[in-house]
Amino acid sequence: MNRILSLCCWLLCTLTACAQTEQTTKKIPPMEDSTVKNNPTLPATEIATLANGCFWCTEAVFISLEGVVQVTSGYTGGKTKNPTYKEVCGGETGHAECLQIVYDPVKISFVELLEVFWETHDPTTLNRQGNDVGTQYRSGIFYHSEEQREKALQYKESLNKSGAFDRPIVTEITPFEIFYPAENYHQQYYELNGDNNPYCQLVIRPKLEKFRKVFKDKLKKD
Repeated sequence: MNRILSLCCWLLCTLTACAQTEQTTKKIPPMEDSTVKNNPTLPATEIATLANGCFWCTEAVFISLEGVVQVTSGYTGGKTKNPTYKEVCGGETGHAECLQIVYDPVKISFVELLEVFWETHDPTTLNRQGNDVGTQYRSGIFYHSEEQREKALQYKESLNKSGAFDRPIVTEITPFEIFYPAENYHQQYYELNGDNNPYCQLVIRPKLEKFRKVFKDKLKKD
C-alpha cells in the first residue's frame, strides 16, 4: 500500500512540476516582417533567447521548426554565475528557464519565432505558467540586437492592441547578457524520455501535437 501511495504522489508531483496552462486565446496573428527571406546577404545563423516556461516543453516545440539548427535549454537573466537547476528553481538566482535558439534566418525569421513563442505559452501571467510559479518561469525575450528589440516591442504592442489576449502581455523584453546551459539531463528531454516518462506522455505530447497542427506549414520535413 505504501508503495502504491508513493507512486501516486510521485506522479502527481511530476505532472505539476512543469505544468503549463493551455492557450485559451485565438490564433496569434502574424506580424509583417520587413526581413526578406531567401536573401543571400543574411548571416548563416542567428541566435534568439526566449523564456516561456518549463524548457522541457518549449525545447520540443522549437526544435521541430524548419530553419532551427539547434536548441539548448538553460538559464538567463539572473545574477548568479553558473547556476544549477536546484538554485534556479529556488527562485533566488534571478534567472529564467529559457532556450538559446540557433536558427537560419533564410529559412525562418525572428518574427516567425516570436509568433510561435506567443502561441505556445501564456504571456499575460506574471512569473507563472500554470502550476509553475516563480520568477524562473517568467515570460521573456532577451534580445541580441537592436533589430530584435524593435521587432519584439512592435509585436507585443500589436498583440495588445489586437485583443489576442484577454489581459495585457507582461513579457519582459530586455538585452541579452549571458546564457548558462542547463545540466545535460535537461537537454533533448522529450526526445530522450518521450516514450517512458509519464510527464512527457501526459503533458508535453498533447502540447506538442497541438502546436504541430497549428504550425504544420513551419515544421521540418521528415
